[in-house]
Amino acid sequence: MYGIPTEDADYAAWLGGASVDVTDRSKWWDTFHTTVSDAVARGVVVRRARVVSEPVSDYIRYEHACTQRNIEAGEDVRWLPRSQASDLLLPGNDYWIFDGQLVRFGLFAGDGRFVAHALEDAPHVVKQCSDAFQAVWDRATPHAAYEI
Repeated sequence: MYGIPTEDADYAAWLGGASVDVTDRSKWWDTFHTTVSDAVARGVVVRRARVVSEPVSDYIRYEHACTQRNIEAGEDVRWLPRSQASDLLLPGNDYWIFDGQLVRFGLFAGDGRFVAHALEDAPHVVKQCSDAFQAVWDRATPHAAYEI
């Protein structure tokens, strides 16, 4: 679970039974979605892989329900059950890779609260993260086919 204050109300509403409506972008589209959409329009490929424990938590159910928002922005999203990743060497933190040259690690506390971002451009670290991501991507299930 991520403790992201900007999504607390949406998550609480979802827990209370509200459905995720992607048809009205004015209610959820934000600067992140614009950044992704603009990048995709320039020809950038944006891929997201989620490695998840099963059975999934309520928060992962919520993420799955909201993933269509990422797809609407232009991301390609896949899911990999953690049980299928045991033989993969994965970084200990979530991360994004930019242009194959920079990794931004997301550091979170045990309760899911965001702590900081850490940037790394050492070629060996970028390669290790890129290789790990590709291994997950090759094994993961596309969002449309991953059922919770």
